[in-house]
Amino acid sequence: MGITVHPSDLKYRYPKVTEQKYEAKFAGPGDPSPFNRDDLYDIVPMLTAVMDELQCDDADTMHFLEDLMNRDLPRFLESRGEVFAFLAGCGREMLQHRP
Repeated sequence: MGITVHPSDLKYRYPKVTEQKYEAKFAGPGDPSPFNRDDLYDIVPMLTAVMDELQCDDADTMHFLEDLMNRDLPRFLESRGEVFAFLAGCGREMLQHRP
């Protein structure tokens, strides 16, 4: 589908870890790299991938995923792959129950 998420699309403001700005970002569902939930440069590619996986481009869904990531994402989920699976699974379930 090719969704593009911009920082201005997000509900919340996130800090930028500029030292890691040019390091590799989310590489796909099995990515073992740690996810930094406090880095805009990690969050944007993650939400882009999840929205693309869900084939959805509405702000309500993305803001739901942001709230989920900020409030309900278990701390034991550390890798990008685990975070992606959690967000995509919860997003899919939410979309199925949407009227």
